[in-house]
Amino acid sequence: MPDLYAYTDGACSGNPGPGGWGVLMQAKEGGAVVKERELNGGDAHTTNNQMELMAAISALESLSRPSKIVVVTDSQYVKNGVTGWIFGWKKNGWKTAAKKPVKNVELWQRLDAAQATHDVTWQWVKGHAGHPENEKADELARAGMAPFKK
Repeated sequence: MPDLYAYTDGACSGNPGPGGWGVLMQAKEGGAVVKERELNGGDAHTTNNQMELMAAISALESLSRPSKIVVVTDSQYVKNGVTGWIFGWKKNGWKTAAKKPVKNVELWQRLDAAQATHDVTWQWVKGHAGHPENEKADELARAGMAPFKK
């Protein structure tokens, strides 16, 4: 069984503004890439955080069966949210510790549902630091945004 990786990124021109998300999906055996798939999309009026979430959601929703996967993101927001904050939010009825509604709640709930059927390991990488797969995800995100830029 190959090891699955999803390298995800979001981009926004203005925040809010037109935005895009990108995913580089890779199946690896012995560290070598045996299969690759690129996904992307965008929105005319969105935020960077929303696009980062959409990239992770799209990666997980693209899997046709329960899988063991490593999702690599350069977003501390996504990584910290899905591995930490989300447990408190769910316990508090999707409210923050300050009893305020969670921002982007629909996307967080969608991400929570998308990861429920999979065995997901979340990893953070520094963005724009020469990480080849992250750079490719960024390129895909910018391509996803392009149709929405005036």
